[in-house]
Amino acid sequence: APVAIACDLHPDYGSTRWAQEAVARFSDGCRLIAVQHHHAHFAACLAENGADGPALGIIWDGAGYGPDGTIWGGEALVGDPGRMRRAAHLRPFRLPGGEMATRQPRRTALALLYDTFGDVVFGWDDLAPVASFARSERPIVASMLRRGFNAPLTTSAGRLFDGVAALAGLRQRTGYEGEAAMALEFAADPTVTDAYPLAIEPGDVLVIDWRPIIEGVVGDVRHGRDVSVIAARFHNSLVESMLGVAQVVGLPRVALSGGCFQNKLLVEGAIRRLEPAGFAVLLHSAVPPNDGGVSLGQIAVAAALLAHKEF
Repeated sequence: APVAIACDLHPDYGSTRWAQEAVARFSDGCRLIAVQHHHAHFAACLAENGADGPALGIIWDGAGYGPDGTIWGGEALVGDPGRMRRAAHLRPFRLPGGEMATRQPRRTALALLYDTFGDVVFGWDDLAPVASFARSERPIVASMLRRGFNAPLTTSAGRLFDGVAALAGLRQRTGYEGEAAMALEFAADPTVTDAYPLAIEPGDVLVIDWRPIIEGVVGDVRHGRDVSVIAARFHNSLVESMLGVAQVVGLPRVALSGGCFQNKLLVEGAIRRLEPAGFAVLLHSAVPPNDGGVSLGQIAVAAALLAHKEF
């Protein structure tokens, strides 16, 4: 009989419900251990590399249920399999239409534009994501963003990729998860070395402010800059944000996990900037960085908690 069953923290996942039912079928000694999604990614990378911690985990993906009830996805965590704290995250933005925004990057693009420039963006027909909405549709999206109705907050790096892909004119709608982000990766010119500016706001939890990136993307689009340059500068900016967070946190090991790190350009850029700065970069090779590796991380977290007698 199992002593514990580990599952995701999200209460509505089918696997979480199965775990809850399974624990009830076993003896009273079987415990349910719900693991935060990005902690599981972090722990999976540490486990694969035989590292205990402490380490910094840059965990970027599409979505994961946060302990604060919001949608996480652009996280920097500090800790080990047994414990973690949020050290940094992307500036939150809204997803107008909720799940619909994952299939329509243009919605995320409007949210990023609105957060950066305000109401004026709904008249910017020179930008592809704005022009893709009929004028009669735009007030509905604007109302969602102003009121936060059917527009949940997220820190998702995956959705940030989507929004920039839409701004660059690559994808306004998608047919599968990651399509817009992949288009942005494949469009990037790897010989471009400069980046859009960004800001890292200080505090107990650092905030990576992506608004200067959006300003730069809009400026390049309006100046007719080639999409290959826009895509490369965006990737380079995200790499610089990783280095900036790592330097503030100051731990020698940086683990990279989450679906965004299937992106070869992002991974190679991170290695190129982090290793010369003195950081050891931990990557996946045997276990996928996306959700295919989450169960390993859940096991690692559960085992550490049981070993520390925290359950």
